[in-house]
Amino acid sequence: MIDRIDQRLIQLLQQNARISFTKMGVEVGLSSAAVADRVRKLEDEGVILGYGIQLDPTLLGHPLHAIIHLRAFVGMLKPFLARVPSLKEIRNCYRVTGNENIIMEVVLTDQKHLEKLIDLLISYGETRTHIVLSQVIRDAPIHAV
Repeated sequence: MIDRIDQRLIQLLQQNARISFTKMGVEVGLSSAAVADRVRKLEDEGVILGYGIQLDPTLLGHPLHAIIHLRAFVGMLKPFLARVPSLKEIRNCYRVTGNENIIMEVVLTDQKHLEKLIDLLISYGETRTHIVLSQVIRDAPIHAV
């Protein structure tokens, strides 16, 4: 069970995953050893899945950002799902309910790169593509219940 202290620790880590256990301890009124134990427990229980960095795709040569919906043809969903890990343009891929089976977030070098990806995707199903103009919210924190 996650208590208020765990919730605050999670919030602090979401704000800055590199924060020290000492600074977190000051925030929640615990020793750094107690904070380390709680964080380790949250990791062991699978509440905290990992830590990472955020990169700017534009500065890495991928200025075009798009959302692509795919409605898989009959019998093509499983082959598509098997292919997804090899498609380096895909940052996130979700299997969803509704008219489409898949929603993907992709980053690309230019329109030609997008065209090439769509040409590949249409062998698996119908696509709808949306070019991202700007990001309104970035990795909003998830609040523990």
